[in-house]
Amino acid sequence: MAAAGQDRAAGPCVSLARGRATGCLSSSTGLLGGPRRSLSGAVSTNVRRVGRLREIVVPVVLVSVVPRRRNPAAPRVVHRTARVALRVTAGQRRRCFGLLRSAGDVRACVLEINAWRRRRGAVPLVGYQEWCRELASSGPGTFGELDSTGARSVLRRFSDAWFAAAKRRKDGDVSARFPRRRRALMPVRWYHGTFTLDGRRVRIPTARGTAPLWVRLAREVPYPVEQVRSVTLLCEGGRLFLDVTAEVPVATYPPGEAPDPGRIAGVDLGIIHPYAVASPDGEGLLVSGRAIRAEHRMHLADTKARHRAVAGRVPKPGQKGSRRWRKYRRRARLVEGRHRRRVRQAQHEAAATVVSWAVRERVGVLHVGDPRGVLDIDAGRRHNLRLRQWQIGRLLQVLTDKATLAGITVHPVNERGTSSTCPACQRRVPKPRGRTLSCPHCQFTGHRDLVAAAIIATRTPGGGPTTPTAVVLPQVVTHRRAGRHLPGAGQSRRDPRRPHQAARGSVGPRRPAPPASGGESLAPTARIHNNHQKTR
Repeated sequence: MAAAGQDRAAGPCVSLARGRATGCLSSSTGLLGGPRRSLSGAVSTNVRRVGRLREIVVPVVLVSVVPRRRNPAAPRVVHRTARVALRVTAGQRRRCFGLLRSAGDVRACVLEINAWRRRRGAVPLVGYQEWCRELASSGPGTFGELDSTGARSVLRRFSDAWFAAAKRRKDGDVSARFPRRRRALMPVRWYHGTFTLDGRRVRIPTARGTAPLWVRLAREVPYPVEQVRSVTLLCEGGRLFLDVTAEVPVATYPPGEAPDPGRIAGVDLGIIHPYAVASPDGEGLLVSGRAIRAEHRMHLADTKARHRAVAGRVPKPGQKGSRRWRKYRRRARLVEGRHRRRVRQAQHEAAATVVSWAVRERVGVLHVGDPRGVLDIDAGRRHNLRLRQWQIGRLLQVLTDKATLAGITVHPVNERGTSSTCPACQRRVPKPRGRTLSCPHCQFTGHRDLVAAAIIATRTPGGGPTTPTAVVLPQVVTHRRAGRHLPGAGQSRRDPRRPHQAARGSVGPRRPAPPASGGESLAPTARIHNNHQKTR
């Protein structure tokens, strides 16, 4: 890619990741020393030799790109993404991973170019249009089968990440870092008009001159074809997926059934209960997340057990792993990906339950307590792990997306003190434990999460922690459970990954059988052992 102030002889050479290609920087050559070409990325350059001279013939093509604009009178839409697994052959899998590796080469080249410019004291290239010009000058076939549209998606991702970090640092966040990490596999995105979706078959665009790449989806796309706007190829846990993004219209309701903007409900986020909701009419909703917490615990226990089992055959630093070790690592990635998908599905079920309940109650605004401030508090190794597994940001994002699709507005509010303030006397409850909030000042007792949700409903978005004056506590509570698909979430409450074991310890005191009609019970008298009696 071109560098200002450097001639061809002084330009440093480029070495791409994994040694695919090399080239030089100059003002007249591209990324790999090839001649420049049109910005459209689809025009090839013809080179003719006349003796020792080369004549470069570049056809002039005018490309007019008009951004798509929505009609203001058109119905409101939101963008939703569904992740669908791919069913591919060995050859298709090899080509798909080749595209992801080529995208990683694009990112590695971008980072290396900016590293050169930093060492020379030059201004880094960060704009999307600047990188598109450099990409167009690199010539066809630079990044294997990756076409210009897929390469530009990597450039757009890098540019957006750079400007986001710059904005955070300008706002005073010194912890924000610019994108400087290389990745072997980078997701590749193609936009509407560049791919073909035919039922369960998708044609992924490739570079000019290569064979067409058709892949098969594991299930039907949940959106109509005319609503699909982009597809993204990515790898997660060693498996190939396709993220399908569509424009979904916001829900419309018959007259008198639409959510009322004047009805505000509070939502309290938690670990035991991912969502606790309190409506203005005294209705409450509790979504249990104990199955999600059990999935985290069982997955952590399984991971530790696997690490202990293979600790003896772990390769030394710098030593190449065996085939057995590679199979173990592949299995670990598959198990990790399955765990993430299970938890993600349970979180979507919990958010869908909240939105459906809000639609039935005609709630138009949700005040959600934002507890992300607790992430900055060091609470010890065990509790810090619980907070990281809580995934607060994802819970907020999933609930916001589904609420927006249903026509409900979501406002994050300050939740400080909501779970430790008595709604009756408005005094602070010292160290409330468990799910029950008991006030020692006025003897008030209520569900801790529902009390917090009711107080959150009275908070003002953007305001500081205030003590509410009028709190409507839930009188009728609806209980739901998220993660019914998780192991151990059925009636047996036993994880099928664990062998069935007999009950350990005491089964409790034996109770005499009820007396038969007209006679006495023949069961022996129960003896209750109490070893904790106080002696006077």
